[in-house]
Amino acid sequence: MARVTVLSPIGVVGAAHVTAPVLPAELTGRTVGFVDNHKSNFDRLVSDMGELLISRHGVTRVLHRTKANASTPAPPEMLAELAKECDLVLAGSAD
Repeated sequence: MARVTVLSPIGVVGAAHVTAPVLPAELTGRTVGFVDNHKSNFDRLVSDMGELLISRHGVTRVLHRTKANASTPAPPEMLAELAKECDLVLAGSAD
């Protein structure tokens, strides 16, 4: 007789309280990061937005990092780099 193990797909939700940092009042001299989820055209959007942020809002530097795909989270090392280097990080997608 074979033994069958049944696993429950129901997870446990913990109460996590996270306080978001205050957004900068202005972008002059700041570094802005983008997390690209690898959907079509987001790279073009980031490029144009980066240029506008630099030329119109005084952003000093733009970092653009791309995840492997839309369904997986960003790798911890990517998030650590963005947290260390950026004053503001935006995540998005485009089609």
